[in-house]
Amino acid sequence: MAGMSESETFGWRRIAVPAFGPTLLSAAATGAVVPIAALRADELGASIGTAAFVVALTGVGQLVGVLPAGALVARIGERATLVRAGLLDIVALAVAGWAPSLWLMGVALLLSGLASSAFFLARQGYMIDVLPQRLLARGMSLLGGSMRAGLLLGPVLGSVAIAPFGLQGAYGVAVLLAVGSVVTVLTAPDLTGDHERARAGEPHTGVLRVVRQHARLLLTQGIGVTVISALRQSRLVILPLWAVHIGLDGVDSSQIFAVAGVAELLLVYPGGWVMDRLGRVWVVAVLLSVVSTSFLALPLAGTKGELLAVALVMALGNGLGSGIVMTLGADAAPDRDRAQFLGAWRLMGELGHAGGTLGLSAVTALVSLPVAAVVLGATGLVGLGWTSLWVSRADRERGKA
Repeated sequence: MAGMSESETFGWRRIAVPAFGPTLLSAAATGAVVPIAALRADELGASIGTAAFVVALTGVGQLVGVLPAGALVARIGERATLVRAGLLDIVALAVAGWAPSLWLMGVALLLSGLASSAFFLARQGYMIDVLPQRLLARGMSLLGGSMRAGLLLGPVLGSVAIAPFGLQGAYGVAVLLAVGSVVTVLTAPDLTGDHERARAGEPHTGVLRVVRQHARLLLTQGIGVTVISALRQSRLVILPLWAVHIGLDGVDSSQIFAVAGVAELLLVYPGGWVMDRLGRVWVVAVLLSVVSTSFLALPLAGTKGELLAVALVMALGNGLGSGIVMTLGADAAPDRDRAQFLGAWRLMGELGHAGGTLGLSAVTALVSLPVAAVVLGATGLVGLGWTSLWVSRADRERGKA
């Protein structure tokens, strides 16, 4: 892993805007439209099932876009990828908000997902270059925290614009935020130019070949990443479903999500500090044990207060692990063909996102929502043992280096 050397001057203030500003704004753009995308599809005549499919196309774009995104970053560099992905997202958000037909909105959401994959992959590579090794986890945790903060901020800004302008108001806010992200990339100091110029002269290996070269790592630590990502995504789906299951309304559900979202930000930096000082495995173990146990406790939550308590525990455990997936990927990434490897690493996470949601839906449809919660909790506890084993080995190897 090639990052800033200890002899180079480093300061959080120096990298704050170029590192975290575009991520905050891009995530806020996404957050502004996520809550109302299904309503926009309904405006265009979609049934509930069709609306769910159209909204899911953003996730499909993120999944299918990760490996091509790795190849793109390897070819043109992180900064150029950030600009191109940002411009694509601006166009996609505008089309999704003002599309006259459902199919055109679906295409736009798919393109937005592709842009998101490229943007956040390039952002991870950028952070590897600007952070010294001793602060790597803290930087990745703050990057994850800026994404979470943006996803919290976006719906607030979008809701303000909906009252006077309708659903298009939220899309207009999203476009402005996405424009701000690109402008920040273009105007912020170029801190990684030397790294990118050095890599430009290296021969590039095909993405699939890089995947084969690192297959063992992807099938060991990578499976752990898949489990973590599956639990995280399932949490976002099951909590509102459980609110409906126990008879809460939309206001109650939104309040629970808002409080849990704020609580999640509290442990972002402490989690990174623990990873840097004590090892990645400690955060992995706490994250998986706390979130898994919360899933197992969810069937006992029969009131708003009890559901809030479960959601808060989940949020604190998940917040402590902010940036863990990116940190593990940065630790494992080779100096050569780094972007292609990070694309494969992110693919493992995206498979977890898709698999968690599909698994939750399948078990709920075949049995019940409480059983789905228990299955998720049990899966997380099994994943705890597997992931801790491989991450602890990686910690020891890194300590010897």
